[in-house]
Amino acid sequence: MTNRIAFQGEPGAYSHQACRQARPDMEALPCRTFEDAIDAVKNGEADLAMLPVENSTYGRVADIHSLLPESGLNIIEEHFVRVHINLLALPGVKLDQIDTAMSHTVLLGQCHEFLREHGIHRRVGADTAGSARQVSEIGDPTLAALASELAGEIYGLDVLARHIEDHGNNTTRFLLMSPEADHSRRGDDGMITTFVFEVRNIPAALYKAMGGFATNGVNMTKLESYMVGGSFTATQFYADIEGHPDDPNVKLALEELDYFTANHKILGVYPADARRH
Repeated sequence: MTNRIAFQGEPGAYSHQACRQARPDMEALPCRTFEDAIDAVKNGEADLAMLPVENSTYGRVADIHSLLPESGLNIIEEHFVRVHINLLALPGVKLDQIDTAMSHTVLLGQCHEFLREHGIHRRVGADTAGSARQVSEIGDPTLAALASELAGEIYGLDVLARHIEDHGNNTTRFLLMSPEADHSRRGDDGMITTFVFEVRNIPAALYKAMGGFATNGVNMTKLESYMVGGSFTATQFYADIEGHPDDPNVKLALEELDYFTANHKILGVYPADARRH
């Protein structure tokens, strides 16, 4: 056991914040890409990986759904992070000195009202934590970063303004991935089962595959499709349902799914985070 949890991004990223919140006793290991975070677990550099899958404002995280089925890892937990955006600057700098704010283009778009009100120009950076690091390294008192408070703590920056996002409900959902599956019943808010499947090449196959969940009273909270193998005809579906595979109604629904699909694979059975409601 390494007691490490891998994430994609630089120290201070929102994924790093998720690691701190969900596993405060573990060392967070920054990785360049999602694939590197997955590989860190597979080759024993880390015990777990923290991967973002969707954001309440911008939808699913690109590529992540196609990576999960082939990762060889299992979902053991979900974790929600409220994305609070802060204006970070060099120590001692005042708000009226700031001319330009740097961050990922997504965060720049989420703080439009604050930046307009204060006459602050926008500069696109590679990511949020990397922008904070650059502000620290460049040493320009007129330059600020939009990032997490954790990034400010790591790079020695002051928080000039907290929670400056235009909308107050921006949240990212993360999944904790482990080499070992854990299908035990746990938590106080029910269980979630996540799986992928491909429908058979028959008329109305998807409609028929979904019918078992409706007739057995299983709530499907997510259903997304994406292409596999570079083909327009090979479509894989990613789904979340409420319940455990051993629940009688879920078991019946999955049996019906088997009949209309070429294959299906369970990616994880894990407790629902209370914040999803």
